[in-house]
Amino acid sequence: MSGQVLAEVPFPPSVDDIYPPALVGGAEWLTKFSLFLWLAALIVIVFFLVAYRSPKIVPTKGQWLAESIYGFVREGVAKDVIGHHGLKFAPYLASLFCFILVGNIFSIVPFIQVSPMAHIAFPLMLALCTYFLYLYQGFKKHGFFGYLKHATYLPAPWYMQPLLLPIEALQTFILQPVTLALRLFANMFAGHMLLLVFTLGGFALLNADSLFLKPISIVSWVMTILLTFFELLIAALQAYVFTLLTANYLAGTLADEH
Repeated sequence: MSGQVLAEVPFPPSVDDIYPPALVGGAEWLTKFSLFLWLAALIVIVFFLVAYRSPKIVPTKGQWLAESIYGFVREGVAKDVIGHHGLKFAPYLASLFCFILVGNIFSIVPFIQVSPMAHIAFPLMLALCTYFLYLYQGFKKHGFFGYLKHATYLPAPWYMQPLLLPIEALQTFILQPVTLALRLFANMFAGHMLLLVFTLGGFALLNADSLFLKPISIVSWVMTILLTFFELLIAALQAYVFTLLTANYLAGTLADEH
């Protein structure tokens, strides 16, 4: 029976698998990743609109959850990391956290089971949003040349400056946004691949000719279940880390001195 089920599943995947089933052969602008991305944004927007549609002094469960999430980012990230300047960035940071969190959780949702953040394009765009935000804030606060000096300043002897200044400039203007995107992408892509390996490995072992290998399929599927809970932890952690690093970069940009 399991062999018959596997035979009905097309393998290996084709290029058409990146499109929603109803759109195969058309609407090439909309892939599964894009669809899940819009769905994540819709879920976040609808959740906060519904939670605050009728705010009460004694909050409902939905209002309490929404206030708790926003308060966590506002107080625990924006205010603690950036300082008193951070409160104006709290809406952006909270939106970033919720959006990435929902997108990451898609990796363990049945019939979806992949996060749009496992596609490098989307973490890269989020990293660019953060990149342009902290550059804009830096130029606004310090001026163009003032920010360039601020961003590359190092308390080192003058004879070390020619060596250290290019490294610091590379870190601030190139490596920070690249590593911000790669960290999120790599973790979500690796988690997706691990779940896929153990799930398909279970079917492969179950259909093996050796009777000794068939029982091991249960072990493979147990590992899939355990890794699913671990993936949920990683999904929340990566959303928090991305938001925290964004706040850290803004704090460095807005600081009066290093």
